Formats: sequence, structure tokens, C-alpha cells
Amino acid sequence: MTRPNGRTVRDLRRENRTAVLRRLYFDGPLSRFSLGPATGLSSGSISNVVAELVAEGLVEEAGSVDSAGGRPRILLRVAPDSGRMIGVDVGETRVRVELFDLTLTELARAERPLTASGQDTGRYEVGIVVDHIRDAIAEVLRTAEVPAESLLGVGIGVPGIVERTAEAGAVVHGQTIGWDAVPLERLLREAVDLPAGVPYRIDNGARTLGQAEMWFGAGRGATSAVVVLFGSGVGACVTTDPSGPGRALEWGHLKVQVRGRRCRCGAQGCLEAYAGAGALLERWREAGGPSPAGADEETALAALASAAYPEDGGTPDPAAVAVLAETAEYLGAGFADLVNLFQPERILVGGWAGLLLGPRFLAEVERHARAYALAYPAARVTLGMGTLGPDAVTVGAAILPLADFFARGGRRESPAPPEAPPAWTRSLRDRTTR
Repeated sequence: MTRPNGRTVRDLRRENRTAVLRRLYFDGPLSRFSLGPATGLSSGSISNVVAELVAEGLVEEAGSVDSAGGRPRILLRVAPDSGRMIGVDVGETRVRVELFDLTLTELARAERPLTASGQDTGRYEVGIVVDHIRDAIAEVLRTAEVPAESLLGVGIGVPGIVERTAEAGAVVHGQTIGWDAVPLERLLREAVDLPAGVPYRIDNGARTLGQAEMWFGAGRGATSAVVVLFGSGVGACVTTDPSGPGRALEWGHLKVQVRGRRCRCGAQGCLEAYAGAGALLERWREAGGPSPAGADEETALAALASAAYPEDGGTPDPAAVAVLAETAEYLGAGFADLVNLFQPERILVGGWAGLLLGPRFLAEVERHARAYALAYPAARVTLGMGTLGPDAVTVGAAILPLADFFARGGRRESPAPPEAPPAWTRSLRDRTTR
């Protein structure tokens, strides 16, 4: 049956299930009585939907609360064991894989370090990354003794732009790591031993970080926010709908200096060429700083931070101080562009380099941002740190299949039946073959 607005009864039932699941997930445990005002559904619809979800094992009782003069009200919550998700962070220093239950409690994790396939090129062999993901997925399932059939999906955050194609699924354009139209989803399906019905959801790492902070971190309660991923490179995600997905921005390749420093992407003057962790270390070495030889990027950046902000009360390294002061201004200018373009309520900083340096020089970044931005939107934005730590990208990646699961009303993905082409395509084909 189709209603006048084009929505079928099946669509309405799915939307009602989605509304109940989301409210229980974010605000539960809740009683049936409380679910009505929270979802806008009638008591009859709530009863029907809850009965379905309980029968399917998606919702369970979680105690009771006293009511005003009546029987105690039974509290309901999403059942943690009713589904599992895997989140994968393909970073620029490691691959991190985590297995979660439906309430995003971590069940197991595995990490694999990444080594550049050429000295200081920052370019990674696709086959190595696929092997790391395959082995780590098998490890977390084995460690937690979880059958692969229980997975709602595998979410993966990657550096670069993700294109979705009908032939190969998600294709990654990661210019800074040497990935040119890499059919990552197809490669994973060929290499990873998972049931065919387990979906892959591949997206930009900054977008998965933004999704995590908006759902569970420092973005909760904001109507709009920009979440910045500050690591080897820099990226951002802008969100204008707290419950919906954000939009990934290649913010690191915004131009901040005409004919400036050469960026990893090949262009000149990108923000990333001044503010990415690799660029900071390169500029420190150029200034004569004692960057530790042979150290990985995270260790070297920690050494730079310690040199600029010595905890033992020693004399700060002038080169480190100068590099971080210049970086704060470039980041401030980049933040000002975000303020002027999107006028967000909040700007939040995450990523491993952001978590390391942000608490020490975010106030200086903010001072420059407010000086460079237009006064009206600058007065209405707050700058702060993300709260989910270094695992935020894997959490956000796991949210990708979880969000799809909720959007389907708590039903697992099933292959869509082939759709017949519109009648006009056949008519045109007949005309062209005459």
C-alpha cells in the first residue's frame, strides 16, 4: 500500500523502528511511556514496535522505575549482544582494528605498524594495507570468539577522497599516500574471509572522526561543528545535522601561501605543508632542531613538543618554539577560513598530533583564528579539544555500519532485487537500432 506522499506502510514501519532504536540508543534506558514524547509516536505504535524489537532480540528490559501512583514502568535498552561491528583506522603510521558490540563497548583490538615503501615518501603499498586489515580482522574475531556472521558490517576510515562506484564499490583517491583510484572495497572482499552479506563502509578518516565526536564526544549538543583531524596530514569534517553524516573536507590542501612550501600532494602552499606533523618535523630539522634520528613520526613530534615545552623547567629550544609559533598562526588562519565558510557553533581538534600539541598551543591558535576571521561568526564559535582520544577514528568507522543498521530499522542488509530500467530507455534503444 502506497500513501499519497509516496511512502509505503513498510517505509513507515521502518521509520518507526528507527526512531525507537535511536532514542533508546542515545537516551536509554527509557520506558514505553517516555518513548512516546521522545519519538512523537502514539502509544499504540510504541507498543507494536517495541514488541517487534524485543522479539527479535534487539531490545531488552533494563530494570524498572516507580510511576506516579501506578505500576512500576519497565525500562528498555538496546541489547548489547544483538550485533557486532568492526572499525578500522587506516592511518599514516598504523592500521588499527577494533571489534565492538552494539553499544560500542570494545571487545578486542589489533594494530599493525605501517612503514613507508620508500625512504620518506609516505607512500604505502596497497597490498600491505589489505593484508594488515585481513589479518587484524581475523585476530579480533578470534580473540573475542565472535562468529563473523554476527557482524553488522566493517567500517573503514582512510586518508583521501572516497568515490563509490557500481563496479568496484568504494574507490580511494589518496594522493598524499600514493593511492590513485585504489579499489579498496573490491580488494578487501577478495582477500578477507567474511560472509558475503557483511557490508563494508569505507569513508574519509576525518569524516569518521567527526561522526564519533558528534555522536559521543565533544560535539554532542551542537547544531553544527567542524571536527579537525590533525595527524601526519590535516583534514576536517563539517556537520550541520547532529544525527546525520558530516561532509569530509580536504582542508589540508587549502592554500595558505602562494608559491609556498611543496606539499605531499605535489602542489605548493597547502596548509598541510606547514601544519601537518611531517611538515613540522621537516621545518624543525631545517631550523637546526635536534630531531631524533631514526625515530617514528609520533616519537619525533613528542620530542619537538618536549623541546618547546620542557617539563623539567629547562630552557626551551628556540627552533622548536619558533616552528610551533609559526604553525599556530597557520592553523589559526586555516581555522578562520572554516569559521568564515561554515560559521559553525564549535571547532574541535582531534587526531594523534592534535591530541599531543593541542592542549599546549590551542589558545595561541584560537587567538590567531579570531584575528583572521570575520568578527560576527568568530564571536559565536567555540574552539576546543575532541574528547574521544586516539581511538576516535575507529569508533567513528564502526558507527558507519551501525548508522546504516539503524536507518534500516534494525534489519540486517540484504541484497536489493534488480530494478527494471525505466520504459523510456527501451524506447530510445529501439529508436537507435532502427
